[in-house]
Amino acid sequence: MDIGVSVFLTEHSGEPGAIAQAAENLGFESFWVAEHLVIPASYTTYYPRSPTGDGKVPEFFAHLADPFVALAAAAQATDTIKLGTGICLLPERDTITTAKAIASLDLYSNGRMIIGAGAGWFPEEAEIMGVHFKKRWKHLRESVEALRELWTTEESSYAGEFVNFPPVKFFPKPVQKPYPPILLGAHDPKYAIKRVAQYADGWCPANLTPEQAKETLPKIKRLAREGGRDADQLEFSVMLVPQGDDPTVDTIKQYAEAGVTRLVVAALASASGSGIEAVKSVAPVVERAQR
Repeated sequence: MDIGVSVFLTEHSGEPGAIAQAAENLGFESFWVAEHLVIPASYTTYYPRSPTGDGKVPEFFAHLADPFVALAAAAQATDTIKLGTGICLLPERDTITTAKAIASLDLYSNGRMIIGAGAGWFPEEAEIMGVHFKKRWKHLRESVEALRELWTTEESSYAGEFVNFPPVKFFPKPVQKPYPPILLGAHDPKYAIKRVAQYADGWCPANLTPEQAKETLPKIKRLAREGGRDADQLEFSVMLVPQGDDPTVDTIKQYAEAGVTRLVVAALASASGSGIEAVKSVAPVVERAQR
């Protein structure tokens, strides 16, 4: 089982390169950076994962650094650790600009990029960023398809409802072939199963239990095969907020038996203090996975 670490980088966290280097030295397989481009000053949406239970979005969401800038610093300070977005809200970003950032990072990191991608859950944020919220999943799929077009063809073009560009020359191409993996960050298995099977390279939901993984992963693989895809190439990760000694050795084993190959543990304390210390605080999970 590979163990990644997810950080929430703000002006309080410290330098991303130093944090990523610490994660690499501690044995983490991957280093993931969270994203929110903007948070509305006023909203009515209820946030169900609010740590205080009041439905309010955590204040630090408005302070998150740009993930691609942070990962550029991480790439230069490390040698082997994989570099991921967790989660990049693709519909809120210009597709060509994002494709260029990812391809450049994959080049400079010698093929270490992973793209965790999502459509977003926050209607007010989506509206500010020009996203049609009710059609955000269609927008996401077009973004994914257009990224691959840009990364794999000599002359690239795409014609969709939300993403459009005429034939263009786009370089550099990513080092990874055919392209960096795009893992869908949709949390609800009810909706994620079909989307992952149809167009993602894998799945990285938050807080999926081993029991849920055991039930849903075979369904995704079956649907992928029915759609003519190679289901064996799909990657399955789960993002977790560790609590005490959880995930235990037994829990990690249950995830592995269900087909999950990576657990990404959230170092939440990185938002308000030293990112290095936050990464160190969740490092025991690496040792448990080795056991």
